[in-house]
Amino acid sequence: MKKKYDLLIKNGNLISHNGSTITDIAVNNGQITDLGDLDKRNADSVFNAKGLTVLPGLIDTQVHFREPGFEQAEEIETGTRGAVLGGVTGVFEMPNTKPPTDTIENLRVKIDIAEKKSWCNYAFYIGATTNNIEELHQIEKSPGCCGVKIFMGASTGNLLIPDDSNLEKILSNVSRRVAVHCEDNQRLEERKHLRESDSHNHPIWRDEDTAYIATKRLLDIARKLKKRVHVLHVTTAKEIELLKLYKDIATVEVTPQHLTLSAPSCYDNLGNYAQMNPPIRGEEHKLALIKAVQQGVVDILGSDHAPHTKENKNKAYPHSPSGMPGVQTIVPIMLDHVSKGNLSIFNLVDLMSYSPSKVFGLINKGRVAVGYDADLTIVDLNLKKSIANDWIVSKCGWSQFDNFKVTGWPIATIINGGFVMKEGELLSKPENKQFKFFETMQNN
Repeated sequence: MKKKYDLLIKNGNLISHNGSTITDIAVNNGQITDLGDLDKRNADSVFNAKGLTVLPGLIDTQVHFREPGFEQAEEIETGTRGAVLGGVTGVFEMPNTKPPTDTIENLRVKIDIAEKKSWCNYAFYIGATTNNIEELHQIEKSPGCCGVKIFMGASTGNLLIPDDSNLEKILSNVSRRVAVHCEDNQRLEERKHLRESDSHNHPIWRDEDTAYIATKRLLDIARKLKKRVHVLHVTTAKEIELLKLYKDIATVEVTPQHLTLSAPSCYDNLGNYAQMNPPIRGEEHKLALIKAVQQGVVDILGSDHAPHTKENKNKAYPHSPSGMPGVQTIVPIMLDHVSKGNLSIFNLVDLMSYSPSKVFGLINKGRVAVGYDADLTIVDLNLKKSIANDWIVSKCGWSQFDNFKVTGWPIATIINGGFVMKEGELLSKPENKQFKFFETMQNN
């Protein structure tokens, strides 16, 4: 007689819309089919989650996996391998590769790679350029696309939109929420003379006003056009105060780096390995971001995983590139913030599961509920461990959080009903990994 369930997760502390509940979760054909006190005799496989916490699958909505073009630093396979080892069930990947993801053809190249090599669910941003403005409304509705990405400050290749005229044209020509890197390119150019000495000068060159000016420009245009925007990696107290006034059209992302590290100590300890854009800033900004998370101003946590080789990071500043890894460490770092009381486990689920699904219109993700895909992150909230470089599987081989002691650790990653990672061991790649969105349904 065929069993009712492919998998039964017993006795876990489920964090869901119903609060915190000890319950069983039944999975069949990749979907959640039952919740409650369930008979293990009805299951082909049983996982005892007693003492563990079961979360809806956590999603990292900002990663740079460097493929194609910069595979010496990262590939889709290694990046997604790190994701699932760190408890992440899906990623949105950025367009600044070589060639950039700025056409349907280049999008399909990445999808083909991900179908074969990705360890987790995926989608890709399309990069806005001055050459593809007229096509963006078609490209953004392609299967596998999570939306359009705009770089207002210096970026790779032709992925730079520094002026209001083209910014307005792009927002006018798209319908989905647009993700934006907000740094004012004109101010960056004017202040280039400040890029001297060492990485301590990085937040001086790319100062608070560089971020604030760009964010204000974006918000004013978006509100005028009644368009939705997603402001990436917000770093300043002043931006947070501004964004509180634009919640009708803008969602907000922060990163674990900006919630955890602060200047000048991060540059004292890490040098160029703390260099990223926008920069790690002073303690007052870190505390303002933590407060914004607590007050619900922040909508999403993203790692901004952007690895570089040690060889490149060791170049003299300012010739060292900006960016650091993060997809493998975002969950343990944020679980440690939970242990410290900076946010609750419910906040974390909201920021990395519910909100990504709602903000970007994901289908059947973001909840542990009957009929939803069985994407689950299982964690031990009390396990104390140290993050170490030898645990990091990114091709860059390092983490800014090396030797960082945390409380809370991912125990298992379940994607589409199957274990992909269990107790630190990789099992098998899932199938049907491409995220599906309501706004691309007509083209699926």
